[in-house]
Amino acid sequence: MAPKLERFVSPGKGDGLRAAARIQRGELVHSAEPLACCVSNKLSRHVCHHCFSRQETLLRCSQCKMARYCNTTCQKQAWLGHKRECKCLKSLLPRIPTDSVRLAARIIFGLLNPSQSRSEELFTLEDHESHLSSMSEQKKQGLSQLASMLELYLQQEVSDLEVTSALPPSCQEPLSLIAKVTCNCFTISDGELQEIGVGLYPSLSLLNHGCRPNCVMAFVGTKLHLRAVRDINPEEELTISYIETLSLTEDRRRQLEDQYHFTCHCELCDSQEKDGLMLSGNESTWCPLKEALPRLEGLKAESDWPALLENCSQLLSTVRDDVPDENLYKLKMTDMAIDASIHLGHWEEALGYGEKTLPVYRQYYPDPHPVHGVQLMRVGKLQHYLEHIEDALDTFRQAFKIIKLTHGVDHPMTTDLLMKMEECRSELDQKSSSCLRIEEN
Repeated sequence: MAPKLERFVSPGKGDGLRAAARIQRGELVHSAEPLACCVSNKLSRHVCHHCFSRQETLLRCSQCKMARYCNTTCQKQAWLGHKRECKCLKSLLPRIPTDSVRLAARIIFGLLNPSQSRSEELFTLEDHESHLSSMSEQKKQGLSQLASMLELYLQQEVSDLEVTSALPPSCQEPLSLIAKVTCNCFTISDGELQEIGVGLYPSLSLLNHGCRPNCVMAFVGTKLHLRAVRDINPEEELTISYIETLSLTEDRRRQLEDQYHFTCHCELCDSQEKDGLMLSGNESTWCPLKEALPRLEGLKAESDWPALLENCSQLLSTVRDDVPDENLYKLKMTDMAIDASIHLGHWEEALGYGEKTLPVYRQYYPDPHPVHGVQLMRVGKLQHYLEHIEDALDTFRQAFKIIKLTHGVDHPMTTDLLMKMEECRSELDQKSSSCLRIEEN
């Protein structure tokens, strides 16, 4: 099958990817396995380090005490990639290297392993930009510390000679390799867009950013699927969003400049058209919400759900309708209230908050957008659990229209949605039959 994408030089951006033929909305553009990947440290106890699936209980590696697996099958299949890593992790105990250090090391381990063959890439590790020349001294200093950690991590398992032989010239310095990894790696997420790991996908690192992209990424395990979210013409550039776009233009641009070293001049940024809506309401009224967010994010990071829900509920009840639901800070706080309510089993409260967000999500995430689809699915599950069956079926239908395009009809998330819809139809049929029997009696 002819490839649907090709490498080209994008005006003002450098290397990029464009459509080699017409691509329809919802079409799978490209699939890729990572050159290397690892589970995020913060989720290492909850995600299998081989298949990247979430599990309640996992088998722990008896040597490094960090890697965990669904079962002995996953553990055996992972051993080739984990063998060297295991010794390195063990040598540093009780310290655990950062995700970027572990990913850089896994790249080296993979390149040292001749049995791991890879298909031809449009972009190689050598081609990746490190952006060291455009970084601030403060950021370089931070990366230098990670580079030192990488050297310490590898020292008992990989010699300098092996590193030199395995890596292309521009990657042989630990600082350069770490810089390339941090600038070009992808966050690996589950179907509900929750982070589970990081990986390097060389060819897809060519994709440039757009705050309103024409493609989105979805993962099945570690395999990345790139899908079109609108019709794309031949030779039109393919774009994804590097960041969460639900933020003010100034904040989006700052994040992109700090992390990816460019200033975004997409239509959404240049027009700043959504900023007014995000800041709707009287500033003196919504300012306390903005000021409280960092503290609330800290409570969320600590999983202090009772305190988080109490604070969110109090602040949201204080502003009530004086701040529109479209206000960015109110929306973020409402989302936190949903998370806290779900963790505490306060289902009615979670549903109340969730239903408030749906019209706002529709405005900020034009369909088909995976974030809107996932939010619809969350609300649908709450409606279903609370036996609002007709509402749940309608919400699931809306979610399905989006998810089948952003994730694909074969994705586990889409399958789960179809099952939920069938459950709702079955329950409504049973309810209808019961009502008929009562009427006949």
